[in-house]
Amino acid sequence: MNLNILNPQKEDNRFLALSLIILGVIVLSLQDSLIKLMSSDTSFWQLQFLRSSFNIIILILIAHLSLGIKTLLPINWKPVYLRALMMTCCMFCFFSASPSLTVAQMAAGLYTYPLFVLILAIIILKEKVGIWRLSALIIGLIGTLVILEPWSYKFKYDQLLPVLAGFFYACNIILIRKYCRMESVFSLTLAVGIIFLLSAFVGIIFFEFIFSSKYLIIEMPFIGIGWPNLTILILGFAFLCSLLNLIGNIALAKAYQSAESSWLAPLDYSYLIFATLWSKIIFGYWPSNSILVGLCLIGFSGLLIAYREKIKRKL
Repeated sequence: MNLNILNPQKEDNRFLALSLIILGVIVLSLQDSLIKLMSSDTSFWQLQFLRSSFNIIILILIAHLSLGIKTLLPINWKPVYLRALMMTCCMFCFFSASPSLTVAQMAAGLYTYPLFVLILAIIILKEKVGIWRLSALIIGLIGTLVILEPWSYKFKYDQLLPVLAGFFYACNIILIRKYCRMESVFSLTLAVGIIFLLSAFVGIIFFEFIFSSKYLIIEMPFIGIGWPNLTILILGFAFLCSLLNLIGNIALAKAYQSAESSWLAPLDYSYLIFATLWSKIIFGYWPSNSILVGLCLIGFSGLLIAYREKIKRKL
């Protein structure tokens, strides 16, 4: 059996890329909302352990049916697994505060990543920044502040965790851009699954047998508990999240291989829209006006950066 859609293509296919990126964004935003919904019944470590286990098994099966098992092996394992570590830190920061934050707040924090990509590109890749990209950076920061409201008495430090997730996601992008361009999608995805599994195992051992904090269990139970009672519901939920996670990430990776990234990047920001819609559908929550304004500002800053990248490539 050969899954042709995953095979490398010499020519761009914008329709395929458009379809895949919308599919990926819808699926991943749904997964993130469902994890928040089930966060009171499981723990980050348990869910991560189960999901990554399913991810690895399914990924090996897909690789066997499509491009071959050899595509799971990285060309240069060091940057591939460093990137996987960055993604692990990203997911920890993104989901650890999910019980106390809205989906819109989580999404807004994560999608500050283009701002961090810009900053890291200046520091690491030695890229020059003009007035337009600097303006985009300032607009995005304003949007983040509008959502976080650090001046409000309601502000909690766990609201910064999704923003920190955006930083680690940006590190992942920089590593891909500089060191992992020639790696296969399967090798990158498998590395993430392996590091997820190992980190989850360490978290389970640590919080179940070594360290216990009543304060952490009360304030942040999703990460303060090692291994809660495993039920058929949680097992099935983890399998569903695994399917959604693989479909979403493979769809996004294939989309960026099928068309110019500068053309697709603005569509990636539809995640903010779908995350808001899932928040309304699943939780009955509609963001406040200030959060909507912040989302728009962050989205606009990302679109502006993507537009300037497109202009820059034409020069």
